[in-house]
Formats: sequence, structure tokens, C-alpha cells
Amino acid sequence: MNKLKILNDPIYGFITIPNSLIFDLIQHKDFQRLRRITQMGMSYLVYPGAHHTRFHHAIGCVHLMQQAVNVLRFKGVAISEAEETGLYIAILLHDIGHGPFSHAMEHSIVNNVSHEEISLFFMEKLNKEFNGSLTLAIEIFKGEYSRKFMCQLISGQLDMDRADYLKRDSFYTGVAEGNINSERLITMLNVVDDDLVIEEKGIYSVEKFIIARRLMYWQVYLHKTGLVAEQLLIRVLKRAKELYDLGYNLKASEALLYFFKNKISIENFNNETLEIFSQLDDYDIISAMKQWQFHDDFVLRNLCEMIINRNLLKIKIKNKKIKAERVHKQTALVMDHFNISQKEARYFVFTGSISNQAYQLNTKRINILHKSGKIEDIVKASDQLNLKALSKPVTKFYICYPKG
Repeated sequence: MNKLKILNDPIYGFITIPNSLIFDLIQHKDFQRLRRITQMGMSYLVYPGAHHTRFHHAIGCVHLMQQAVNVLRFKGVAISEAEETGLYIAILLHDIGHGPFSHAMEHSIVNNVSHEEISLFFMEKLNKEFNGSLTLAIEIFKGEYSRKFMCQLISGQLDMDRADYLKRDSFYTGVAEGNINSERLITMLNVVDDDLVIEEKGIYSVEKFIIARRLMYWQVYLHKTGLVAEQLLIRVLKRAKELYDLGYNLKASEALLYFFKNKISIENFNNETLEIFSQLDDYDIISAMKQWQFHDDFVLRNLCEMIINRNLLKIKIKNKKIKAERVHKQTALVMDHFNISQKEARYFVFTGSISNQAYQLNTKRINILHKSGKIEDIVKASDQLNLKALSKPVTKFYICYPKG
């Protein structure tokens, strides 16, 4: 069977699958599940084109990693065949642990088990199935491999993950501000003292990358409509779990009901849990909500209806914390209007905060390599005054409540 397939990607054109092991991993049912998980959660309610999947993104990352390996080898950085495959596997599977609608699930179906931890469970399971051929990839993924720059290619402030998702998400949303030149960034990569650096010529591409990241967060990832939709989804699952515990009859897939039945945390996340988790995708949640919009429970019915029909809550974003009086006032109005309890009303009136930090000064820095051989952080090397400002976290506060 010919395993060196070529895929056609709307962003990079033709992508080649580098070897038969990568092909077999892509073909595996656990990886194919990513076709049924949207990359951007509920953002399609704002940007109708944002229906691309985690599958798309992972393949794109492998393509960029192939380019990075070629560039670094060309510049004299020794990368063995085993290390090359390890890098491809680590970046291919870095998101395999995402649940339905990506981030919303980490707060509702499982108790604070991150998608990175679940990705690692999947990788360890696949390692057994593939006779230990993922061992090096797992080491790189965990950041434990001796050659630090390889870990930085998977998870750093300028890694292949970000290089793909910014470009891909900007393409599918039509938000041109996020369109970075990932090819130029990769061409400027180099390694000095086992650290990933960007050559001086690439400094403007890095500046554009950091600014693009900031704009994409405010304009897309933290867009207020997408934000309120994701918060409603979290509350749908919270309410469904609550009703299930009270003995209500809920129609849902077996996989979803398993997570209502059991309190899953990192301590009891075992092989059986992983197997059932691997059966969950966006369709479980959407089909459940389609049923629940006719449920007897006022809260569950209305929350589901809001998402299904895109008739969402009103959201106001402020620079200062929302005053408690305002929350009480809105809650009282909802209680009065719908004749519901305070506990029920709190599903429709709530506050929270969002934070955006385009560049983190204290972790995994982006280092610029000058022609003189001197290495310095992008913030110091750049003549862009606002890069320093972009490294400060900006926090905003929001309140959600019913319209009218």
C-alpha cells in the first residue's frame, strides 16, 4: 500500500506525508476523531467560515515541521532520522487530547484535566500499539529531551503549533490581521548553544507574528460573541450533569453519559476513561443539545436553545471589575421575569475575566541572533516600542445577562 500520500491544503498547497509511521498514525481512529472536532470551538457563530478542524491543523503543523527540519539541516544543525520522526510525531499528536469544541470541555466534562495531559495518555497508548516507536516523540513532547531546541519547536513562543494556527485561523475566519509569514519565519530559524533563535533578518517577521497574535486574540479567540457562546456551552454541560445527578432522564450518547455518571479527574483517568473519551466529539454535544432544547428543565432548555438558534446572552466588556450590585440587580430581574430561583438565574447572569498577553517576557523567549553573534530577546532587539507593551498582560472583565 502506498503510504507516502500527498494532501492538498488550502493554505500550503500540497503536503507530503513524510513516512509510513506518520501515515499509520494519521490513519488511526484516535487521530481520525480530530476530523470531528472544530479547531475554534464556537467561533463559527461569529465567523461562518471557521469550521476547520483539529485534523487540518495537526497536518499543517507536520508540514511546517518538515520545513523547519530542512532549514536547520541546511544550516548545519545535525538532526538524526529518529529525531526527525520524533519531531513529526510530537507535533502531529500535540492536540490529540482535545475534547469536543476544544477548550470548553476542560471545564465541564472532566475536572481540570488539561488537553495536554490527555494528549499524553493517547501518546502512551499509541506507543504500546506501535511497539515503542513513539518513545522519543513523548520525550520531546514532555520537554524532557536533551536537545532543548527540539522541545522549543513543539512548545515555545514561536513553535510550529502557533505558526500554523495563526495562519490557518486567519484564513478560515477571513481576519487578515492574523496572516503571518510562517515560511519566512521558518527560513530564519537557527540553533545556537542548543537554543532556537531567529536570525536578525527575520526580526520584522517576528514583530508581525507577535502583533498578529495580539490582534487574533482580541478579534477572534476572545471575541465577545464567541466568548458568551463558549460560556453557555460550559453551563449546558454543568446543568446537564447536575440534573443527571438528581435522577433526571437525559438523552445523550453513551460516551457523554459516562462523563455525567463518573467524576473524572487526573487521579482516576484510566485506560477505560481514555477509550470512552476517544468516542466523544462535537457531534455528541450538538445532538445532545438538539434533544435538550425540548427538556422540561427551564435552565437546560433555554441554554440549549440559545446556542442552537444563536440567540445568545448580551455581553458587556469593561476594563474594571464588574460591581456586585450590578450582578445582583440583573439576577433579581431575571428571577422576577422568569419566576425562577437565584441558583437558576445564575446560569443566565454571570461575570468573568479574559486576559491577553501577546508575548511573555519571562518564559521561553524569542531570541534574535545578530550578525555579530550576539543573542538578545526580541523586545530588546526590536525598535518597535510597543513590543514591550505587548508583553504586559491586559485583563478585561465581562458580565453576561439576557437581552431585553
